[in-house]
Amino acid sequence: MSFALTTPENSNHVIVISRVFDAPRELVFRAWTDARHIARWWGPNGFSGEDCEVDFRVGGGFRLQLRGPDGNRYPCDAVIREIVPPERIVFAGSPDDGPGCGAGLPPRSLVTVTFVENAGKTTLTIHTQLASADDRQAAIDSGFNPGWEQCLERLAGCLAAA
Repeated sequence: MSFALTTPENSNHVIVISRVFDAPRELVFRAWTDARHIARWWGPNGFSGEDCEVDFRVGGGFRLQLRGPDGNRYPCDAVIREIVPPERIVFAGSPDDGPGCGAGLPPRSLVTVTFVENAGKTTLTIHTQLASADDRQAAIDSGFNPGWEQCLERLAGCLAAA
């Protein structure tokens, strides 16, 4: 399926990634809300998810530790701001300084994930609003874009196996 990376016009602090999955929206949404599923696909190639916890409610949290090929652990923490099943999830990255990519959730970012179904396929869009152009560049420099491309490829494999 196709992977697209775009920068909205007149925005130097937003990254938009989208991908079409050959799976129904409810299945793709569930893969984003269940800790067992998330731990299987979150992270680029060579990374594994550990200690995944999801308190799936507004004000709840998302926490995952990625174990990298180098043996180090990379935290991924967020607070859930909005849930509209099975259409949208909005979460905020950690307010603390950390790696530019933040294991997929840059610090001080607001991430909106949308799920749109059309003819049994689902278009997933990840709209990441960063605090500044510098934060956006730090995320890109830390591997945000290829990391998400690999992550979504892993998600496609999990969905195909479901």
